[in-house]
Amino acid sequence: MAASGGIKNKFLTWLRISNKPVVKVYRGYVQQEKAVLFGHVLRLSPLPRKKYRKNFWVNTFALLRLFITRPVQGATVKVKGIQQDVRYVTEKDGFFRLEWTPEKPFPPGWHPVEVDLITDYLGPDKPVATGEGAVYRSHPTQYGLVSDIDDTFLISHSANLRKRLRVLLTENAYSRDPFEGVVRHYQLLARAGTMPEAPNPFFYVSSSEWNLYDYILTFCEKNQLPDGVYLLSQIKRFREIWKTGQNKHVTKFARIVRILEAFPDMKFVLLGDDTQEDPNIYTSLVSHFPQQIRCVYLRRVHKNNEARTQVFVDQITAAGVPCCYFTHSAEAIRHSERIGLVEATGSKNSESR
Repeated sequence: MAASGGIKNKFLTWLRISNKPVVKVYRGYVQQEKAVLFGHVLRLSPLPRKKYRKNFWVNTFALLRLFITRPVQGATVKVKGIQQDVRYVTEKDGFFRLEWTPEKPFPPGWHPVEVDLITDYLGPDKPVATGEGAVYRSHPTQYGLVSDIDDTFLISHSANLRKRLRVLLTENAYSRDPFEGVVRHYQLLARAGTMPEAPNPFFYVSSSEWNLYDYILTFCEKNQLPDGVYLLSQIKRFREIWKTGQNKHVTKFARIVRILEAFPDMKFVLLGDDTQEDPNIYTSLVSHFPQQIRCVYLRRVHKNNEARTQVFVDQITAAGVPCCYFTHSAEAIRHSERIGLVEATGSKNSESR
């Protein structure tokens, strides 16, 4: 048995897979003085990627590794280093959500947080594993931004499973591209009605799985997209990889609702595309939160969905919320300037990244 275990451990090491308990902590946020942080406890998980090469087999293997996971249900996690005993018992998929009110309110900006995996046997002072994350307290700005990811700023072919898998398997976070002009638009939105040192908060809400968190984060950092909080979908196991991006979209609606309710005094800009259910979801959000939605942007990607999407666009504008259904980001930028959301910058270089 020991020899078998040794061979298994060596094989997993060669695959760069950890078979030790891991607390994966994501970015959280502060809502009305309450900190919210989430993550997963995993018994099997991929180690971070160190090198990026334009090699089909390397990229394919690196992507497949992201789905080699084994979530831990019923594990107890605790926020480290605070007086309150803030705990959570992980759900079936290993997910946890921690909420607490800091003794001293967090000032605006990012704040590191650690989460311990604890057991009754060892006690809270001897964690089995510790994960590092961060919570963001937004500046008191006028606007918040909620953006989809796939085919909104990251070219993904979400409407075609074969093409989506091909891109995921053959490219990497450094080799993939955003749509032309989209980074400029997002950077302008981050400064809309505020100053560079107090940017508007971004919430990236996607049907992509938590498996792709590091992949997406690396892509956004590499392309200088505004920093933000990521709210992704339920983690998937290796056997479910062919279902990537095909989550139930009702959960996406619920995640955005939580954001809007967390920041009731903030107006939001919604950014999505026409490949899946963004037009339907955003129309529903406008009907439920008409006073909180400043405007809606929908990228025109899937020709077969244009007529259906236009129906939703008409409903949004009829509710009194500006909506831009665009093909190129330069159109979206001009719309943002026209409605006074961002300062006019002129058309020069409007399609630059």
